[in-house]
Amino acid sequence: MTAPARAAGRRSPLLTLGMLAFLVYFLLPLFWLVVASTKTTAGLFGSFGLWFADDFALPSNLREVFTTENGVYGRWLLNTALYSVVSAGGAALLAALGGYGFAKFGFRGNRPMFGVVLGAIMVPSTALAIPTYLIFAQGGLVNTPWAIILPSLVNPFGLYLMRVYADDAVPDSLLEAARIDGAGEFRIFWQVVMRLLAPGFVTVLLFTLVATWNNYFLPLIMLNDPSLYPVTVGLANWAAQATMGGGASGDVIPMVVTGSLLSIIPLVAAFLMLQRYWQSGLTAGGVKQ
Repeated sequence: MTAPARAAGRRSPLLTLGMLAFLVYFLLPLFWLVVASTKTTAGLFGSFGLWFADDFALPSNLREVFTTENGVYGRWLLNTALYSVVSAGGAALLAALGGYGFAKFGFRGNRPMFGVVLGAIMVPSTALAIPTYLIFAQGGLVNTPWAIILPSLVNPFGLYLMRVYADDAVPDSLLEAARIDGAGEFRIFWQVVMRLLAPGFVTVLLFTLVATWNNYFLPLIMLNDPSLYPVTVGLANWAAQATMGGGASGDVIPMVVTGSLLSIIPLVAAFLMLQRYWQSGLTAGGVKQ
């Protein structure tokens, strides 16, 4: 074994320590959230923040979360799941269609239009929230689920990712063979291309799912009916009640903490189930064969 190969095979202690520091940095807030959800208000402010208190209050906190205000938290979770799943599936499908079209069809204006897509990636979504609200208000869509779902279907980064992925993952020879066999373009897309685009599709699906699940500003300005709130806006309202010292029955701060913990469990489960597709989708297009 050559010296460079031996050097590459050795682990750097400094790099290992750096990676461990990053791991602690990212996992520490999650660990605090788990610990804090087991405490009462007195325990939150009267005990060490990174360890459990003597009184284990997680069952009572869960009961308060799901019974306060006639169980509105469960409705918030269902709303969030509806907005996120529909938006993620629609955005991933549109990105797959658009990315495949940009990658494999040489039409006039392909490059300028794709340049517009790249430019749209640089525009922050918060800058478009107020114009979107004004447009939806003219169409009577404000304070409806469509006010959250329709804007979330537009994903310029997902379109860019699918275009890069389709360029390498879908061989031109396979498309030509399908056309020679008499298959139409839509049949080729659904029966051939989508199987090859599955890793990229799931990657866009996960990115959009997380973005919609964690979205706060758009639902805040679009919705005024508490029964339509996603969990982000609902928990923010509970936190505001805790700050003002009134509102929901019982101790509000433990409910906010426990509700926050419950809200991230579906996202963790989605990543654990789909991580192999997500990882392969992220690396796609990075190396030319």
